[in-house]
Amino acid sequence: MAKAKRQVNKTPLHRWKWVGKAPQDRPMRGELIGRTKEDIIEQLAKQRITATKIQRRSSFSGRGKITNVDIMIFARQMATMVRAGIPILQALQAVSESLKKPAMVALTQQVMEDVSAGDSLSSALAKHPKQFDRMFVNLVDAGEQAGALDQMLERVASYKEKVESLKNRVKKALWYPTTVMTIGVAVTMLLLIKVVPEFESMFQGFGAELPVLTQFTVNLSVLAQQYWIYALSLLGGNLVLLKIVAKRSSRLAYQLDSLVLRLPVIGDIMHKSAVSRLTRTLATTFSSGVPLVEGLETAAGAADNRVYSHAIHEVYQDVTSGQQLHFAMRMTNRFPALAVQMVSIGEEAGSLDVMLNRVADYYEEEVENKVDALTSLMEPVIIVVLGMLVGSIVVSMYLPIFEIGTAL
Repeated sequence: MAKAKRQVNKTPLHRWKWVGKAPQDRPMRGELIGRTKEDIIEQLAKQRITATKIQRRSSFSGRGKITNVDIMIFARQMATMVRAGIPILQALQAVSESLKKPAMVALTQQVMEDVSAGDSLSSALAKHPKQFDRMFVNLVDAGEQAGALDQMLERVASYKEKVESLKNRVKKALWYPTTVMTIGVAVTMLLLIKVVPEFESMFQGFGAELPVLTQFTVNLSVLAQQYWIYALSLLGGNLVLLKIVAKRSSRLAYQLDSLVLRLPVIGDIMHKSAVSRLTRTLATTFSSGVPLVEGLETAAGAADNRVYSHAIHEVYQDVTSGQQLHFAMRMTNRFPALAVQMVSIGEEAGSLDVMLNRVADYYEEEVENKVDALTSLMEPVIIVVLGMLVGSIVVSMYLPIFEIGTAL
């Protein structure tokens, strides 16, 4: 019996759509998270609802991948529960029942099982390093020891909110021009493969030599028709291969991150984003009572860019050997002079966490301004480029018709 129960518990959670009847035959419908149909029927029975139809949602919407936003919401909800004086186990149970993503519900239930077995909350969270990073665990541990768990959870949630906001701004800077240009190239290829051949067959009946621009477009269309599949496969294959090699080769990954930092405009945004995130991480850990050395280790692990991760490792080594933080940062030649100066003032005034937060706020605002400026700059550039791509094809197709009309 116990063995069977363990096997059931290993069954993954899914989201189920149900239709049923409440007392007095009132029709009802909704969604629940459970392992099997029997589990859903049992949950509905507790609510005095008789299920008439239960259907598991497709795998596309299935368990769902746990994101940083999910962890942020978890931390925010747990902080609210703990502040209200609810015991940890009951708080975890309440959070589990409020979550809508099956994978997150399963994770919360695993944490509940570990806590009920005698583990502290920080120890239970540490068993899931992919979802709860080192900083999350360290702050929860500090909160448990200081009796300020709700404050630490709230601090983690605020930190993750700001980091996600910064990530979204950087993604906007990267994806906006890339997406628009990709659409432009796709439209151009569609014209070359589908539209130009129709004109070409018409031109063959003219029996006259085509203008240079028209002939060039026709030749380009022939190449596009013959090799577009191979070109697309080669591009996709190279991107996948580069991603695989970068995962296995730390040297190549470092060079790619370094290349991104040297790009015009985008590189400056990535620089400021890395500085903001690292100083925000250090400020959060240091203000929570975590030693500076441990905070540097956490910051190195939280860096998205390997160049700055390496720089933080250098800072860690120098600080461990007795150097001041601002001097160690200056020695890496990676951190802006303003950031180093503000950290120096913070160390001298005994308010390092305050200054680190101000540095993070300043560079977050810089990133936002840069992204807005890039978006405003790219809009006219993209319009001109797309106009030239599509317009040149359209003009080249109508040139022979114009010449015939002039001759007549």
